[in-house]
Amino acid sequence: MNQDTILLWIMIASIAIAVSFIVIAISFIVIAVLVGKIVKTVKNVEAKVEPLIEKVNLISVQGKEIAEQFNTVSGHLSSTAKNISESTGLIKEQVGELKLLVGQTSLVAKEKVALVSQTIERTNLQVRTTADFVETKIVEPAREIAAIMAGFRKGLEVLLAPAPKQLDRVYNDDDMFIG
Repeated sequence: MNQDTILLWIMIASIAIAVSFIVIAISFIVIAVLVGKIVKTVKNVEAKVEPLIEKVNLISVQGKEIAEQFNTVSGHLSSTAKNISESTGLIKEQVGELKLLVGQTSLVAKEKVALVSQTIERTNLQVRTTADFVETKIVEPAREIAAIMAGFRKGLEVLLAPAPKQLDRVYNDDDMFIG
């Protein structure tokens, strides 16, 4: 081989290496963008689920588990950026699990909200029924008995009152004024 041929092969190898580096750099950028979008999507989903967790205290244990799973998924996504060779498979797996988890969480949350609503309605009906019962069976008879007792007391006062004194003098209007 002559020197020109060797230089040609070195130049071709250098170009191949440069192209490989460019492809690797583009791959890193694409993977980083995808990971960033997935992290943003996970954070958006987490932000939408968080108020629902606050409103529904009855499922707080499940909410804590969901938050831990979101943190776990976020940790996996962060490590995915570091482990480029495993990133594609890991991202697909985590996104699938996340969709399943969000779907299940949405269904459970809807069921729990419906249960809370039914419980509130049932409790409200029971409170109204109890209040009506107390009004008709206790308060109204107590009023009637109090009115009867007041009338009875006034009757006894009239019957047992001393006889009125006879007026032995005439009063002027000024004497009658109380003030």
